[in-house]
Amino acid sequence: MRSTLLGLVVGLVAVLAPPPAAHAEPTTFDADRADAYLAEALRDTGLPGLSAVVTRGDRVVHAAGYGHDSEGNPVTADTPMRVASLSKSFTALAVMTLVEDGRIALDEPVAEQLPGFTMADPRYGRVTVRHLLNQTSGFSDTTVDVDALAGSSSLAAYVAGLAGESLAADPGTRYRYCNANYEVAARLVEVASGRGFAEYLRSEVFGPLGMDRSGVSSPELRPVDGHLSLFGVWLPRAELPGFHASGGGGGVVTTASDLGRWLASQTGHGVPLVSADGLRALHTPSSVAGYAMGWGPDEELGVLAHSGNLFTYTAAQAIDPDTGYGFAVLTNSAALYDDTYAVVEGLVAISRGREPGGVGGERQVIELVLGLIALAAIALGVLGVRRAGAWARRRAGAPAWRAAVRCLPALLPALVLAAFPDLLSALMGGRAVTWAQLTYFPLPLTVTAAVAAVAGALVVVARAARLRSSRGAVPAA
Repeated sequence: MRSTLLGLVVGLVAVLAPPPAAHAEPTTFDADRADAYLAEALRDTGLPGLSAVVTRGDRVVHAAGYGHDSEGNPVTADTPMRVASLSKSFTALAVMTLVEDGRIALDEPVAEQLPGFTMADPRYGRVTVRHLLNQTSGFSDTTVDVDALAGSSSLAAYVAGLAGESLAADPGTRYRYCNANYEVAARLVEVASGRGFAEYLRSEVFGPLGMDRSGVSSPELRPVDGHLSLFGVWLPRAELPGFHASGGGGGVVTTASDLGRWLASQTGHGVPLVSADGLRALHTPSSVAGYAMGWGPDEELGVLAHSGNLFTYTAAQAIDPDTGYGFAVLTNSAALYDDTYAVVEGLVAISRGREPGGVGGERQVIELVLGLIALAAIALGVLGVRRAGAWARRRAGAPAWRAAVRCLPALLPALVLAAFPDLLSALMGGRAVTWAQLTYFPLPLTVTAAVAAVAGALVVVARAARLRSSRGAVPAA
């Protein structure tokens, strides 16, 4: 699924369409062109660091790192990074291995296979495993308190926490992107296998593929701090704590080199972890929407893809099953505009013998505009406070309600700030947004909103004080 942040707000764009016909590809991959392109992309985007890998068939044709990490070390193809929602494709693969072993039934109710899974909504009994992986279960951030569940101590506790929640739609009827789907799927892996989720991935996925520097969150796998951007300045920041970094929806830590082995397997050329039919099922969208199982088709680019953002790290991956190419880009940063998918697009273009388009500038422009808005809000606030006396004198004899109405425009930014998480959640199609999250990659937007709110509130306070003073003044004899 292609995900990016557009305009001045956080947004998620899902590209829903069947894959196009095969492309005519050059016989060799131009690794030197890719290396130069990635170096240019790092410079033009201003990202602190990125790593990338390109595979064809069962071979890695390019893998490298660029820039630096938060401790000043060079980023290499072996630098561990979080891959956020790319983790969903690993979780789906783990489920499929158990389906083919006969220990999970893809089209049978989850409740019949997962003890402890219950919800306040009786429709939960119709949710199948396929619904979870296709994100058509009815789970939604609008009806499941994903923020509270993020504090769960284990996958078992996470599933138990769903007992009082409800569904947003009948199972199998609507697509809603919700991490709860993949946390439940990860718990199902634990129950069906009799092993912890992290252990199962290590022994049945990472191990067979030779992904020796990959795993689900643990102290020894935790990468160094990532970065967030504040008006063009990259700030190292400890990751946002929560269960999202430890479960099936976003817990994988890996490297570009290791992802090369993963991509080769996903194109059907590397080490096979499931049958060809199983791999096809993982890559086939549901009848409801374009999302498959941890993958989604990008019609314009002609690939299967997925991207992810975990507040201080972003990543994107894509495969072209027709040509056997695989691509992944990882960055140790997150911002209002995500450049990783655009870099993947450039690598795809190079694989097809085309010139990649330019990458970079969007984040800088967005943050420049936000910075100018913040400065304008400060200037207007100072001007409004200085003119509060004149404003009050003009309205000294007017009814109080009329003066209050005149102050409403200045209070509008404060009202927007008070409802900020809910407004962004609505713009993102109901995805949960918390105040803690707003202090991470959307920080420039949050700071701008806060500055405008404070400036407007100070103008209103100054006006009210001057108006009260004007009305209480004793006329001269």
